[in-house]
Amino acid sequence: MAILGVDDFKSKLRGGGARPNLFKATINFPGYANGDAELTSFLCETAQLPGSTMGQIIVPFRGRQLKMAGDRTFDAWTVTIINDTDFAIRDAMERWMNGMNAHSANTGLSSPIAYEADLKVDQLDRDGGVLKTYTFRGSFPQDLSPIDLAYSSNDEIERFQVTFAYQYFESNTTSLSLIHI
Repeated sequence: MAILGVDDFKSKLRGGGARPNLFKATINFPGYANGDAELTSFLCETAQLPGSTMGQIIVPFRGRQLKMAGDRTFDAWTVTIINDTDFAIRDAMERWMNGMNAHSANTGLSSPIAYEADLKVDQLDRDGGVLKTYTFRGSFPQDLSPIDLAYSSNDEIERFQVTFAYQYFESNTTSLSLIHI
């Protein structure tokens, strides 16, 4: 077997490799939350490309454990937002969550269609073009992190995390519909 050199490796690494700092997250809000998706795209500092887990069904058969594909589960999606001085995104997230379950009354919207929104993350190339898109269908915030305050926090900008639950994701290069073989 031939030993591949650096030039061989570089020739196989298309586009110089995908860069984790080249992304755009689009967080759409339900109407009642009055959020600004464009502002959120600019101030979203971190996100992830999603993962999923395929469960397994163990079927005992004559002393062996046969493994069969089970149900797919989707991990939560977490973003980190840079906080601005008017708290525009933070306020919109609080309104969104309050619509699902009010602080004082413990009541909220009962129809998921009223509080769910589709979110998106694009992996960008070095020219700003979209390499791959993931769309998170039926999303809603399940966790809004606290913002720590401290006298010793000099030369910093506040950040907070939002964790979203979603029903499933779609990508522009994979079909999640049933594949017939």
